[in-house]
Amino acid sequence: MTKEINKEELLVQQEYIEKVKAINAKREQMPLAHVHSFGCQQNVSDGEKIKGMLAQMGYGFTPETAFADLILFNTCAVRENAEDRVFGNIGALKKLKEKNRNLIIAVGGCMVQQEHIAQRMKKSFPQVDIIFGTHVMHTLPQMIYEKLSENRRTLSIPESDGVIAEGLPVIRESKVKASVPIMYGCNNFCTYCIVPYVRGRERSREMSAIVAEAEALRDSGVKEIMLLGQNVNSYGKGLQTPVTFAQLLKALDDVGIPRIRFMTSHPKDASFKLIDTIAAQPKICKHLHLPVQCGSDRLLVQMNRHYTVEHYLELIEYARKKVPGITFSSDIIVGFPGETEEDFQKTLELVQKVGYMQLFTFIYSKRTGTKAADMPDPTPRKEKTDRMTRLLKVQDDIAMALVKAQVGQTVRVLVEGYGRNEGTLSGRLDNNLTVEFKADPALMGSYAMVRLTGARATVLLGELVES
Repeated sequence: MTKEINKEELLVQQEYIEKVKAINAKREQMPLAHVHSFGCQQNVSDGEKIKGMLAQMGYGFTPETAFADLILFNTCAVRENAEDRVFGNIGALKKLKEKNRNLIIAVGGCMVQQEHIAQRMKKSFPQVDIIFGTHVMHTLPQMIYEKLSENRRTLSIPESDGVIAEGLPVIRESKVKASVPIMYGCNNFCTYCIVPYVRGRERSREMSAIVAEAEALRDSGVKEIMLLGQNVNSYGKGLQTPVTFAQLLKALDDVGIPRIRFMTSHPKDASFKLIDTIAAQPKICKHLHLPVQCGSDRLLVQMNRHYTVEHYLELIEYARKKVPGITFSSDIIVGFPGETEEDFQKTLELVQKVGYMQLFTFIYSKRTGTKAADMPDPTPRKEKTDRMTRLLKVQDDIAMALVKAQVGQTVRVLVEGYGRNEGTLSGRLDNNLTVEFKADPALMGSYAMVRLTGARATVLLGELVES
């Protein structure tokens, strides 16, 4: 059962924050924390809350593990290579721990929510002091206090349908744009995916809390928000007073932040009404991330995706009709168990039909505990990597043609950072493409009108239009 963390529980954690802060205040120098979040944007958002709590506890931050008094890895479980990276990074910390016995090492997030991973970490990585799952992040102050005051090693991986903890402090990575989780967890149980097992069941934040967060971001000068959820189209279903995602988008459009993005939108729940909402609300970006995973109806059944290629293409065509200039991105899995060359060819055909501006591609990664992990998988790895190479070639040609077709337009760019070449700034368009152009750094964080003059691979190049 989903549990909202009540104010009393959060006040207890606030008391632990003050206790840790008092310990840290006695040090000769401010202690430094190194926080690294692996994986998806939801993890990055969680990492911002972790940093918020650490800052209240009296920690500063460092990008270098060598200078840190506390190292925290916020982990991802979606693919095996992400887990391997974490294990490699933790192993490398052993020498730092030997040099500094007071160093605190914490590992949390999706990867350690898996029982077999948590037990491996407990037995094989004694240098890790705190191991915590996705449902207890808000209790980090208590875990750190117990380590500092009692030298207690903590393993906290409770089984849960999931929790919602409102009001945690946040240190945003950007002053220009911000991620806003609107829901957590997933009910879909795609056969390849570990997320429902490590993130819990779908649970939505109250619309009033989301709107209040958006208003605070607007007042702080944020120019773009990204709404996050494993399946945003399911937003609001479990609330006491059900709300639709379309209603939430309308309410957020009224807040006045210039740009609103969202991800991820599951094709089985994406609707014409959602597309109508994108068309009608001027602040919603004209870009749709709609993960298809593959172009074979046979494999979509095996993946437990609950839509067909025909239905998916109907959504794409309706969006093109209702939202002129809309662009699409998607996720593709290559080498799902039992994928044949015929299945793969259907994926290539779909990619060519849709014409994605961006594609996020992955070779299937076996996840212990999922149904796909027990499916026969006779395709050799070399054949899977060959298919991936062919897919990337097709997609690169499509993307570069679409990018070049933008040249000559004058567009509105949100300036987010510095470009690759000296003297240039970088920003994103409404359609999610990146553009670089020469301009004064004083434009950082604002909107600029830019004429597109060329392209470097899939990055647009432009020149500032003087107002």
